[in-house]
Amino acid sequence: MATMTIRLPDDKHERLKRLAEQRGLSLNKLIEEWSTVALTEFDAETRFRLLAAKGDAKKALQVLDKLDAAFGKRPN
Repeated sequence: MATMTIRLPDDKHERLKRLAEQRGLSLNKLIEEWSTVALTEFDAETRFRLLAAKGDAKKALQVLDKLDAAFGKRPN
């Protein structure tokens, strides 16, 4: 496990400590959970962009047209 040092203004540090306490977590666990969320979002976006780069725009528009026909037009 690695150790990371971050610099925060004292008031922000105190607010984060209170937030963690309110959630029944240590400040370390709170930051760990936030980093997990951030990395999950990053991974999902990266995967989406990779798949989109391999995609076929014409086919995608055909699928959207089928959805429009089945469920109604998309708002502009």
